[in-house]
Amino acid sequence: MQELGLCDGDIMVVDRAEEATHGDIVVAEVDGEFTVKRLQLKPCLALLPMNPAFSIIYPDELQLLGVVTWFFNCTRTRRR
Repeated sequence: MQELGLCDGDIMVVDRAEEATHGDIVVAEVDGEFTVKRLQLKPCLALLPMNPAFSIIYPDELQLLGVVTWFFNCTRTRRR
């Protein structure tokens, strides 16, 4: 999700109490797998990827686990 500014090792804050609205970034469960995508409610339900290399998901069933409200970037170089 580098297009969003979220990089490997960053921290996301997910609020389960927030009601998701059109355009929110959400954590969702689709077909037993978790994904982080932008929620589209109009004109039809879809999960939009931030990376254009990935496909749009048009779920038959969708369970939203929460809304991403914040993310924090690490400013230190990670040593591996």
